[in-house]
Amino acid sequence: MSGGVGGVNTSNYSVLSELVANAAATRQTLTTLTEQASSGLVAQTYAGLGAGAAVSLDLNPEISQMNTWQSNINAVQGRLQLTQTAVSQLSQIASNFAAQLNTIGSADPTAVTSVAAAAQQALVQVANLLNSTDGTVYVFAGQDSGNPPVPNADQILSSGFYTSINAAVSGLATNGAAATEASALAVGSSNAAGTSPFSPALSQPAATLQAELPTVQVGTGQFVTVGLLASANSYVASTGTNTTGSYMRDLMTSLAVIGSLSSSQVNLPSFQTLVGDTQATLQGVVTAMNQDAGVLGNQSNALSSTATTLSDTVNALTTQVGAVQDVNMASTASELTLVQTQLQASYQVIAAMGTLSLVNYL
Repeated sequence: MSGGVGGVNTSNYSVLSELVANAAATRQTLTTLTEQASSGLVAQTYAGLGAGAAVSLDLNPEISQMNTWQSNINAVQGRLQLTQTAVSQLSQIASNFAAQLNTIGSADPTAVTSVAAAAQQALVQVANLLNSTDGTVYVFAGQDSGNPPVPNADQILSSGFYTSINAAVSGLATNGAAATEASALAVGSSNAAGTSPFSPALSQPAATLQAELPTVQVGTGQFVTVGLLASANSYVASTGTNTTGSYMRDLMTSLAVIGSLSSSQVNLPSFQTLVGDTQATLQGVVTAMNQDAGVLGNQSNALSSTATTLSDTVNALTTQVGAVQDVNMASTASELTLVQTQLQASYQVIAAMGTLSLVNYL
């Protein structure tokens, strides 16, 4: 009989040990499922992904990089929109004054005074438009985006730029139209400190300034030049006899010339020549500015297309990563309930085994 009792005890111990081991495994499964249900992820570490770790390691950095490029494009799009709005206003100013010059003539000398005053106000407006900002970024400043393209824009009528042109126009009776225009053109083209109305970064030759255009990264090794500069054309050339080579400079110079005219000059033989040439310059400003604005619109459209492609790619890669990283929440919740039931049953069986004694087998 003693051998039989020993057999029963050994068998009970073996069964109990197996039950405890199974319960521990079930509890571990429950812990894993609980974490998955909470986080939505298969595992918190790459090691927990098993064979899917390689996919996650390869694709997650790509997704992160593409998201950064999308953010770059979104930021630039806002600046491009603001730039386009400002350019539209600048073009309208140039068009308005080209038309107003038709009203200046000997028949009504007082019109000169009115147009000149309006041109002075417009020059201040242009200077401030060139200082347009998107947040803390000056959109016409190129890579020197933290500083205003036109320092002291509100005081431009007292700047060396305006006072020098004013002095040249005041000598119209003595010097004639050609010399006056040449003097104004020299001031408008100047990058000298105290004469140029622009910041030091933008008071440079046009060829040098091309390197100052901002760029945006849209792909691996892919950078796109965007935006316009306050003191130099970005993509098209200004044409005509009296041009500084920059439609922004031409606009400011023309407004300074108009703002310096006086009614006493109306009957001078050179007056209408100066007015006519200034009008032609403004018409050239509108043409060149609109062409550059068209390029700006094309840039915006191209960036939108690139952003769409990046978004589609990110979505595709995210789906691939999700297949190895993310859990099916519905099946996980169902399995979690099932395992909880199994674990509870295991504990009940273990508890029942603990109450067995020799009496149960007699």
